[in-house]
Amino acid sequence: MNWNQVEGSWEQFKGKVQTEWGRLTGDDLDVIRGDRKQLAGKIQERYGRAQETAEREIDDWLTRN
Repeated sequence: MNWNQVEGSWEQFKGKVQTEWGRLTGDDLDVIRGDRKQLAGKIQERYGRAQETAEREIDDWLTRN
C-alpha cells in the first residue's frame, strides 16, 4: 500500500491508525486528515519519538496494511 491510498480513504483508515497508535485521539485524526507529516508529528508528540522513528513506524505500518 502507498500513502496516496491512505490519504484518499482516510475515513476508512482512521480506525487502523488508531489501533496502531492508540494514544492518538479522534480529534487528532480529524486534524491529520490523511496528511502524513501531520501523522508523523502527532506520533512524535504523543509518543516522544524522533521524526525519523515516527516516519519509519509509518512505513512499517504501510507495509503491513
